[in-house]
Amino acid sequence: MHQDQILYITRSDASPLYVLYQWGLEVIRTIQTIENPLFTTIMQILTQGGTPYVYVPVILLVFWCVDEKQGLRLGMLILLSTWVNGTCKTLLKQPRPYTLDPSVGRSFEPSYGIPSGHAQMALTFWIPLALWLGKRVVWIGAILVILLIGFTRLYLGLHFPTDLLAGWLLGGILLGMYYRAQGVVEKALALGGTRLRMISAALIALGMNALDPDPRLGGLFLGFGTGYSLMLSRFPFSAQAPIRGKKPGPLVLGARYALGIAGAALIYQGLEITLSRGIFPYELSRFLHYGVLGFWASAGAPRLFLRLGLGAQDGKTDPGDKKPGDDAVEMR
Repeated sequence: MHQDQILYITRSDASPLYVLYQWGLEVIRTIQTIENPLFTTIMQILTQGGTPYVYVPVILLVFWCVDEKQGLRLGMLILLSTWVNGTCKTLLKQPRPYTLDPSVGRSFEPSYGIPSGHAQMALTFWIPLALWLGKRVVWIGAILVILLIGFTRLYLGLHFPTDLLAGWLLGGILLGMYYRAQGVVEKALALGGTRLRMISAALIALGMNALDPDPRLGGLFLGFGTGYSLMLSRFPFSAQAPIRGKKPGPLVLGARYALGIAGAALIYQGLEITLSRGIFPYELSRFLHYGVLGFWASAGAPRLFLRLGLGAQDGKTDPGDKKPGDDAVEMR
């Protein structure tokens, strides 16, 4: 982040923000009184629990091995939440604690402060997961993880307390909007068929790219959304469908997941090398790069699982694509 891009808050401003940030710095300094090198290292590791390095593998595990529809919901929700967070950061241009007081910095990140992406992502990932699984122990674990990730951000001097509150508030608003609209939107997309789903994914991706200079999220959304639509209409893969009359066991699911991750890694590295040669403009290259990855996750990998006998179709017809005279079967 360029220093001249930060909206600095100085004493001469005599603004409520100055008072608020000074209070936040005092909270951080108080927390850091328990600092020691080992604890700092632990906090730096634990804070990664609020990054895609955790969410993406879990979402792919759910999509490929547990429930493809829930995997789709989690994936789309996290993508949209990440995009909203990045857009808000860019619009608000607020500093991180170590920008105002370098002595509190225990880690550094090249982006603006409010709202906290780690806080927002933790809420929009773990709460839907807890709602889906519906078990008390999962709820307790989800709340503890959300609070722990927030604590790591304060300890490391990466966020003010107000950044965390803004991230949790924004995440809560997004979840409320999502659950209110989920049923209506999914029903409309199901009845509209493959074409409507693909057009919708393209329009949303276009809107994401129009407001965010980072094209990766739009590419992922388009690739994942169109891939799922194609999979649903052409080869409706089901994560738990019986294979030759038997429910897929741990060995099959493990092989499926390993193969999917290996394929994603090969695609990532292969496209990284190919697109780095300047065949396309940088922004378009990143869009295509992540678009292909999203398509692999939702269509390429499931198709490969079916070909290798590591998966099965659910045997249901996509209602939006049925021909006249066909029996209408509602999408799962």
